[in-house]
Amino acid sequence: MTSLLTRPDATRTTPARPRPLVLIATLGGVVAAAGPLVVLLAAGVIGWFATDAGVHGAPRDGMRMGALAWLAGHGSGLTVLGARVTIVPLGITAVAAWSMWRIGHRVGDSLSGHGPDADRISDGERDLTVPTAIALFLAGYAVVAVVVASLAAGATADPSVPRVLGWTVLLTATVAAPAIATGSGRAAIWAARVPVALRAGTAVAVALLVRLVVLGGLLVLVSLALSFDDAATMTAQLHPSPGEAGLYALVNAAFLPNASLFAGSWLLGPGFAVGGATVVSPAAVVLGPLPDFPLLAALPAVGTPPAWAGLSMLVVPLVAAVVAYRTLRTRLLSWDRIVLAGCGGGLAAGLALAVLAALSGGAAGPGRMRFIGPFVPDVLVHAVTSCGVGALVGAGVLALLRRRAEAAVRADED
Repeated sequence: MTSLLTRPDATRTTPARPRPLVLIATLGGVVAAAGPLVVLLAAGVIGWFATDAGVHGAPRDGMRMGALAWLAGHGSGLTVLGARVTIVPLGITAVAAWSMWRIGHRVGDSLSGHGPDADRISDGERDLTVPTAIALFLAGYAVVAVVVASLAAGATADPSVPRVLGWTVLLTATVAAPAIATGSGRAAIWAARVPVALRAGTAVAVALLVRLVVLGGLLVLVSLALSFDDAATMTAQLHPSPGEAGLYALVNAAFLPNASLFAGSWLLGPGFAVGGATVVSPAAVVLGPLPDFPLLAALPAVGTPPAWAGLSMLVVPLVAAVVAYRTLRTRLLSWDRIVLAGCGGGLAAGLALAVLAALSGGAAGPGRMRFIGPFVPDVLVHAVTSCGVGALVGAGVLALLRRRAEAAVRADED
C-alpha cells in the first residue's frame, strides 16, 4: 500500500500572494501617526502625575496635553489663556518625520512586488503603485490627525485642523513619499533617468543643509553650556519639583531645532527676533523682558557684539565650499558639470534653509511675544547668496584641479 502513495514534491512551492496595497499603505499611515502619538500620550500621563502626584484632574487630562503636543508638532497652534500660540515645536515634528520615514520605507518594501516590473516600466508601461500608496498613506495619517484634533479640541485649546492637514500633506510629500519610493525600488529606476549633474547637485544641497542645521544646533548647545547658570536660575524661579523640572527640560528640547535655525539665521547675518522691536544679530542685540524659558539663556548679551562676531558671516560660505568640494570630488563629472552641480546645490540649500527658518518662527504669546523668529526675507537673500557663492567656490577649485589633471593626461598621451 505504501508503494502506491504519491510522495509530495519537496521542491514545489506555492508563491505567496502579495498583501493588498490598500491595506498596507493605509495601515502604514495610521501606524506612522500613532507611534509618536502614543509616546506623547504616555509622556502626558507621566507629566500629569509628576506635577502634583495626581491630586488634581484625571489621567485623561495628561493624555489630552500629550495629544495637543502632537498636534502642535503638526502646526495646529494652541490657545493659551486667550493668547494664540502658533510656533511649532520642530523637535516633535522631527520625531513625526522620522516615524514617517521608517514606516514609509517598510510600506514601500512591502509593495515592491506590486505593479509592473522594471522591464515593463522601461518599456513605458504606466506604474501607479507608488502614487496610490502615497495617497492611501496620507489618508490613513490624516484620519488619525482629524480624530485626535476633534477629541482634543476645546475652548481652552482650539487646535486648527486645516493647519494640521496642511502640515500632514507637507510631511507626506517631503518624507513619506521619498521613503515609499525608495523602499519599493522605484526611486532607483527613476533616478537613473535624472541627469548626472542634477543628482550631484541634489547631493550637495542635502549635505550642506544637514551640516548647517547641525552647526546651528552646536552653536546653541555651546552658548547654553556657557550660560548654564542663567538657565538654572530661570528654572529655579519657577520652583519646580524634580519631576516638573525633567518635564520642563523635555519641553525646551522640543524647541531645540527651532533654536538651531535661529542660530543659523544669526550666522547668516540678519539674525532673528525674540519679541516685537527686538533683534539678535552679529551687528546688534536688542532685547526686552523675556519669559523664564531656560533655552533663552543661550541668547547673547544686550548691546553691540564684539568685532569678531562679524566674522561669523564667513562661516556659512566656508562650510558651503568645503561641502561642495568633498561631495563632488568622488563623482566622475566634467569640470563644467562640477561647477553647475556645486552652484545649483548651494542655491537649493540656501532656499531650503530659508524655508525651514520661516517654519521655525511664530507667535509664542500675547503682545510683543507674537513676533518670534528669523527675518525670513533677509535670511532668504543671505542664505542663497552665501550658500551659492560658497559652493561655487568649492566646486570651482575642484573643477580647476580636475581640468589641470585632464590637461596633464592629454599632454602625456601626446
